[in-house]
Amino acid sequence: MDLLERQDDLQLLGRALDDAVAGCGRIALVSGEAGIGKTSFVERFLNTRGRGMQVLKGNCDALFTPAPLGPLYDIARQSDGPLLSQLESDTSHGTVFSTLLDRLRGSTRPVLLVIEDVHWADEATYDLIVFLSRRIAQAKVLFILTYRDDEVGPKHPLRVLLGDLAMLRTVVRIELARLTIEAVRTLIADRPIDPASLHGQTSGNPFFVTEVLAHAGRGIPKTVRDAVLARAARLSAAGRHVLEAASVIGGRIDHAVMDKILGGEAEGLAECMKLGMLEATEIGVAFRHALVRDAILSDLDSRRLRELNRMALDRLRGAGAGRGDPVLLAHCAEGAGDGDAVIEFGGAAARAAAAVGAHRVAAAQYRRVLGFAGALAPGDRAPLFEAYAEECAIVDDLAEASHALGEAAELWRQAGNRLKEGEALAALAWPLVRGGRNAAAEESSRRAIELLESLPPTRQLAAAYRIQAHLRMLDRDHQLAVRFGRKAIELATRFQDDATLAAAELVVGSAMLVTGDEEGRPHLDRSLVLARQANLDSLVGLAYLNLGSSYGEQYRFAEAERHLTEGLDYTGDCDLDHAGHYMRAWLALTRLYQGRWSEASDLATAVVELPRVAAVSRIMALAALGRVRVRRGDPGAAAALDEALDLALQTNTLQRLAPVRAARAEAAWLSGERERVMVEATAVYDLAIGHRHRWHAGEFSFWRWRAGESVAVPEWSAAPFLLQIKGDWQGAAETWEQLGCPYEQARALADGDEAARLAALEIFDRLGAGPAAAALRQLMRGEGVRCIPRGPRSSTRRNPFGLTAREMQILGCLSDGLSNGRIGTQLHISPKTVDHHVSAVLAKIGACTRGEAARIAREQNLLPQNREVTAAK
Repeated sequence: MDLLERQDDLQLLGRALDDAVAGCGRIALVSGEAGIGKTSFVERFLNTRGRGMQVLKGNCDALFTPAPLGPLYDIARQSDGPLLSQLESDTSHGTVFSTLLDRLRGSTRPVLLVIEDVHWADEATYDLIVFLSRRIAQAKVLFILTYRDDEVGPKHPLRVLLGDLAMLRTVVRIELARLTIEAVRTLIADRPIDPASLHGQTSGNPFFVTEVLAHAGRGIPKTVRDAVLARAARLSAAGRHVLEAASVIGGRIDHAVMDKILGGEAEGLAECMKLGMLEATEIGVAFRHALVRDAILSDLDSRRLRELNRMALDRLRGAGAGRGDPVLLAHCAEGAGDGDAVIEFGGAAARAAAAVGAHRVAAAQYRRVLGFAGALAPGDRAPLFEAYAEECAIVDDLAEASHALGEAAELWRQAGNRLKEGEALAALAWPLVRGGRNAAAEESSRRAIELLESLPPTRQLAAAYRIQAHLRMLDRDHQLAVRFGRKAIELATRFQDDATLAAAELVVGSAMLVTGDEEGRPHLDRSLVLARQANLDSLVGLAYLNLGSSYGEQYRFAEAERHLTEGLDYTGDCDLDHAGHYMRAWLALTRLYQGRWSEASDLATAVVELPRVAAVSRIMALAALGRVRVRRGDPGAAAALDEALDLALQTNTLQRLAPVRAARAEAAWLSGERERVMVEATAVYDLAIGHRHRWHAGEFSFWRWRAGESVAVPEWSAAPFLLQIKGDWQGAAETWEQLGCPYEQARALADGDEAARLAALEIFDRLGAGPAAAALRQLMRGEGVRCIPRGPRSSTRRNPFGLTAREMQILGCLSDGLSNGRIGTQLHISPKTVDHHVSAVLAKIGACTRGEAARIAREQNLLPQNREVTAAK
């Protein structure tokens, strides 16, 4: 394995050896914590610089009673002369030391003298070190001493020795540092392990990193556990108690908590720090490595764990819980098995987390509370499920949110509270529809309204109308959405329910704006103001989402981009995963139409790779990703669009089906399959017409016309599609240009005269739209046009394989021999995104392996030129 991030240290040691070889003896003190790699470092140095040298090496052992001059025995066995016999006789230490010195001075070759782990050395060995250190300045000797600096406390005998050596000019100090996250990433290579997580777990300690990797992430490696427990075994009973208590409290403990729980046990704490198990931080103490804490915890039996947690819980309670303590109290309460305390403190911790926008933490706390809430009455459990569902929905865990709201509705029914049952059923429709379960959402919404309308008007009925309005808006039933939305606004205003009022304004505005009615914008703006005033961060995120996607669906991409980027900044600060994921998918679609395909691909891939993402976000991301691949001729387009269609069919809504069917129609057209174009273009044509969606109706009319059908395109269809179908390719191209859609502009120009087609070719080539460019060139050659540009202009002549800017960056990285992990770090994209790009590069240049791709790049003289054009399109 490579010795990472040690080159500077090796060079420093090498310069010390050069001095020694020149007759100026040197002493190198190599220090670092346990597991930092001191032995590996010295071994690497001996292997690379030890040739032609006399190497003598001794080791100190971790014995309760160290053997006197133990390392000198090792050295004596490696050298000729009387040294060993002197050690085995009653020869005085002074004579033995002189014999070794003479041996070093008399060597015909420079000497590398090494004593490892001198923190475990006996007093006689320290005397030997002092003796030699003061006398080798004129000898061709490099004397290397290694030690653990985290075990050398103020009273350690080595501390005195280090003080003496500090006075010598011959001393070189080398302190080996922990690995950076980049080095950890390199060690991980292509394994599916998060570098940041592993770095945080091990703090960059090389021993821990390599052991965890060798253990393939299956818990704590036995080697690590044994090493930690062996070290902990050297603690006194007081030290062991402090260490175990600290392990149940957490990885980091501030002074206040320490005083409350470990007050009066300072001696044990000092011992843990002296041994390097704990270390001081700015606010308290922390385990030196997370794995140390894990190993200590794993060694505690259940009885001891409960005992320690009970002690911590009682002492914290006795000292009075302050700000932030509910989290720790809930943690200790769970460990102590105290259900009442878990419910009390876990609930408080969850509410506090939600209040500051830490929704993932809030969901986790509610999950903990629900694990102890089984004995509560239905009317007391139901609110916990509702609160848990709200947090789960925000972080895009829709399956959990749906399950929790279903539980809440049933519990309210059991409690005989029909009003709350109806409220829970209405809320249940929301995660269901976002999860692509539209039919179930409709049923839940219907039941809620039916139940609540049987009662006197309430704010709960307003919320149910708002949900129904949203379902209608998502289905692009404009009039019904506005009608239910206005009923919700009227009731919410009457009951002064600002949350429902803001949500209803949002849905009315979105229903209008998505159809091109600008009068919807004031409703959305009012919703945003109300949500901000009431600190409804999830609703603020939803407002940005609807603004961005509504403008995007109307092909107003500049406005869509502005709202989506603002919204992503907002949601990133508040753990609003659902809104963030959906906006990222829609930003990918926006980049697609703007001709920024590399960005579109990266954004969409990032969403698709998420382990937990709402179906609606995944559909839109797959639609963007598939269409980019179709337009560039990349592999994987069919797979992306097939999955998108499967998911969209489950929703059976125009909003999801239309973008997927349109992308599939385009793919069929570019592959010359006219019958399939017709199938895709007619699949939801009637639905688009029925909803009078001008853009979807226009595009499906366009594809049917392209496939050869005589289409009676509605006059209300979107202008560029209508113009092109009517033969006004120039007007269509101008409109697309004004909308900022270069690919669509080129597609319209391709229907024009020779000059227009040449302009279209230039755009296609600039975008990297290989299939469309190839089809147009074939058409022009068939019509006898001469002087057709043979291919891309200056920029793309440098990549005759049709590689995009991003792909040329990837090719450069492959030629540099970088792993996918390193490429991802360098280009700020995920390893899976790198996988896709690598596959595309290999396919385009016809290479089977990364090495072959690098060879082709060299043979075709691509790299020196390609690296000049690395800017993403």
